[in-house]
Amino acid sequence: MHQLSKALHTVRVRFSFPGTPFAYSIASSALLYQRSISNQLCPSFPSSTHKRPYSTAMGSVTYENKGAEGIPYYTPAQFPPAGTPEDAVNAPTLFTPLKVRSVETSNRFVVSPMCMYSADDGHLTDFHLVHLGKFALHGAGMVMVEATAVEPRGRITPQDSGLWQDSQIEPLRRIVDYIHGQNTKAAIQIAHAGRKASTLAPWIGGTVSKTVADESVGGWPTDVWGPSTIPFAEDYAAPHQVTKEEIKQVVQKFAETAQRAVKAGFDVIEIHGAHGYLISSFLSPLSNNRTDEYGGSFENRTRIVREVVAAVRAVIPDTMPLWLRLSATEWMEYNGQPSWDLEQTTQLAKQLSGLGVDVLDVSSGGNNNKQQIKVTQTFQTDFAKHIRKAIKAEGLPLLIGAVGGIRDAEFAKKVVQAGGADEPSADYALVGRQFLREPEFVLRTAHQLQTPVKWPNQYHRAGPPRSTSKF
Repeated sequence: MHQLSKALHTVRVRFSFPGTPFAYSIASSALLYQRSISNQLCPSFPSSTHKRPYSTAMGSVTYENKGAEGIPYYTPAQFPPAGTPEDAVNAPTLFTPLKVRSVETSNRFVVSPMCMYSADDGHLTDFHLVHLGKFALHGAGMVMVEATAVEPRGRITPQDSGLWQDSQIEPLRRIVDYIHGQNTKAAIQIAHAGRKASTLAPWIGGTVSKTVADESVGGWPTDVWGPSTIPFAEDYAAPHQVTKEEIKQVVQKFAETAQRAVKAGFDVIEIHGAHGYLISSFLSPLSNNRTDEYGGSFENRTRIVREVVAAVRAVIPDTMPLWLRLSATEWMEYNGQPSWDLEQTTQLAKQLSGLGVDVLDVSSGGNNNKQQIKVTQTFQTDFAKHIRKAIKAEGLPLLIGAVGGIRDAEFAKKVVQAGGADEPSADYALVGRQFLREPEFVLRTAHQLQTPVKWPNQYHRAGPPRSTSKF
């Protein structure tokens, strides 16, 4: 009886009409309101996807409130997922699906990986479940877990997410299960902080004018690794120049972490090669003055990218998409010294498809504390557009993700819109801070673009009336 109850989880609602009682249960709240006179409270959805009769008796019609498949507990199936347009044919590209290998997102919104500095010895907690879960619930096509360290010394702070040991798999699996329960895709960014490791959480460092986390607070300032002995800034730990054997160890750590991510159930893995962390710091001659096969020429400085990508691609399923985040520039062109720039990023991007990378996530900066960023709303999406154009010109299959400045509906639409006079900047729109400000950014964007989309089943009453411009 318990199993039947769990499988069907039927809710019976009784209404009295003149002459006869009428009892029935509903597959979801959306069905009830679609059939009711209160339809103005929410968008309507095709009844065929929600109505599941399984028995009739004595004037009663019963419908199954079907549970999400593959989830170890009951939660109503979100089919289609929140953020799916009612009219897919006429919807903006932003609200259309995109399939890479075996993984299809319902729309082009991706929650960008954002460090929370809130993990317990690398283990994610209920905070992360709530934090990430709300984005999945509110319609993001994919939710990406923050930079997750491949080894303890690869954390930015002592409270960073980690996946260097098996005990860290289960806390991540809980989050993946919740995201999947909303019919949304789950991704994880795997990373090594390199010379920017062993620092304090930003809200602490900013109050005490101190950056380095010493041993008294769980830091490791004497065991920070980098391509050279050049620190990120004066108030950061001086890095140890990694040996070639240690580079091999790091590459292997990325592969082992990727294997654990697969066990946790993630759909997508992203390698973090941006923002001045270990891989990124190898790319720039300003932070890498090595004279061996990992320094000097473009081919040598980018060698670690090829090795990490190859190691990860070799241990994950062929059906799993692999992403890579790079900084398109380190914003140091002004000083006239050789640095990492857009031209080199584009050159590297042209190699990625052949290495097994499916999506290049284009960001910028973070490798030099003297960077001079020219901030506009398009300051990073322009880089993505440049790279995408170069990739398409050579007929390469690499897709592009753009991040930065995507905080309003019209701009989000423009970033990925296909078929217009202007080519899109990217194939995916990665959104960070705006999701922190507004977890329902997908739903608000749909409303502002006059694109009716499905809301979460449980929240359908909050769907905006179509007769008003208010959200």
